[in-house]
Amino acid sequence: MDKIDKTKPATFYAVGLSYKKADAEMRGKFSLSDEAKDNLLTQAKNEGIESLIVISTCNRTEIFGFAQHPFELIKLLCDNSNGTVDDFRNVAYVYKTREAIEHLFRVGTGLDSQILGDFEIISQIKNAFYLAKEKGLTSNYFERLVNAVIQASKRIKNETELSSGATSVSFASVQYIMDHVEDISNKNILLFGTGKIGRNTCENLVKHTKNDHITLINRTKERALEVAGKFNLIVKDYADLQTEIRKSNVLIVATGAQKPTVDKALLNLNKPLVILDLSIPKNVSENVTEIEGVELIHLDYLSQMTDKTIERRREFIPQAEEIIEEIMSEFIAWTKMRKFAPTIHALKTKLEQIKDGELDYHKKKYDNFDSEQAELISMRIIQKITTQFANHLRHEDTVVDQSIEWIEKVFHIESN
Repeated sequence: MDKIDKTKPATFYAVGLSYKKADAEMRGKFSLSDEAKDNLLTQAKNEGIESLIVISTCNRTEIFGFAQHPFELIKLLCDNSNGTVDDFRNVAYVYKTREAIEHLFRVGTGLDSQILGDFEIISQIKNAFYLAKEKGLTSNYFERLVNAVIQASKRIKNETELSSGATSVSFASVQYIMDHVEDISNKNILLFGTGKIGRNTCENLVKHTKNDHITLINRTKERALEVAGKFNLIVKDYADLQTEIRKSNVLIVATGAQKPTVDKALLNLNKPLVILDLSIPKNVSENVTEIEGVELIHLDYLSQMTDKTIERRREFIPQAEEIIEEIMSEFIAWTKMRKFAPTIHALKTKLEQIKDGELDYHKKKYDNFDSEQAELISMRIIQKITTQFANHLRHEDTVVDQSIEWIEKVFHIESN
């Protein structure tokens, strides 16, 4: 591709992939661990990227940021994941300016979630912003945008029923278990992995199954103990994983590892077992299905589950979209004003200079010239003129950059 011109103004882009076109395997290639996210942000800083945030969940990996060309962001993603540029071309998307802004709003409010109304993503966006801020990769624009998305998320949650009931993959997994495992309250459930999805799944298990045979295992035992303490559950050492799997009727895997942590050799079973893999990349090898009685369910299947509650949520999509449009329009109006405010200020200064020159001329020419009255009238005229220009620049059909260039050229205003 052509060499990127770093002298051009940066443009806001959204680049990434999601469940809509990328299957679990492909999403796994582009999945970013915490370390990979940190490396990506550091690389972005070193390469002169102005500002960006990165999110990577089981359903999507996306970068929102400013660049001269979207390939700068695509390269960051490919350099820090196992995905290639060719993979990206096949399954990913690139949005620019307003489309990128709108996409972030839809993602952050649960409208673009695999399970409609899943609001867990908004915390991912908040965390992504905090990480970027620590690296010096945010701006007033970005902070205002993220806050606008958070505001839209809160309003949709409070003013609609789009998020009625539980809406996450963690709840869908528990719902699947309750629908497909008989006498679940008396079965042994093992949860392997106590990251965010694991914690949420644990909470839903306790709340909905009324089961007191739930065991937690995590590579870092302290994290498992922290989660277990909230619900009075059993915690076992990582070394006991195989033994605990053999005791279990249901195994839920949510480790967040980059490679499978459970396979056929580890199981070594002689009884039925339901396994739910809630991880991206997949943390359970497909070879476990070679064992008779083992049923493996991946989160992509769980995410397709719909019930009457979720179907009812669709009725609130138009209301949610109205809220998004309202808050997004306010944000875009702010961005326009932010862009043209210096020009309007410079225009006003220029007109005042013209006014001062004319008043000085008339003071010298006319003995009875009322300078105070002329000053008052002149300033009112200047205010009306600048207001007219500001209203023009605010209009949704106005191409702001062209109009600013025209104003600066006509009034001989130097661009900042």
